[in-house]
Amino acid sequence: QAQLVESGGGSVQAGDSLRLSCAASGLPFLRYAMAWFRQAPGKEREFVAGIRWNDETTYGSDSVKGRWTISADHAKSTMYLQMTSLKPEDTAVYYCAVRSYFVDRSATSYPYWGQGTQVTVSS
Repeated sequence: QAQLVESGGGSVQAGDSLRLSCAASGLPFLRYAMAWFRQAPGKEREFVAGIRWNDETTYGSDSVKGRWTISADHAKSTMYLQMTSLKPEDTAVYYCAVRSYFVDRSATSYPYWGQGTQVTVSS
């Protein structure tokens, strides 16, 4: 059974950095893509960044381009999100998700999700 486990969230000051991890196991796909989404209170879940696992093609939202980097460690079946220059508006619960083949910016297309990790950025 597919399982995604996030870690690395926390409470930081504006301008600080954090690295989120998402360890995957039991995935039922031969080719797949993983992504990070976030959801702030009262807001819809939004796409942050994604990576196509087989060739590591990456995608990012405009709000995080130039600040954050998504990467993968194939040996550990783990995806990372290196977040720098954090802003208060980055405060949210961050989720990792996986789907077959390609990255999709729509949350509804991902069948498997982690439990989420809270990131709080204070000014």
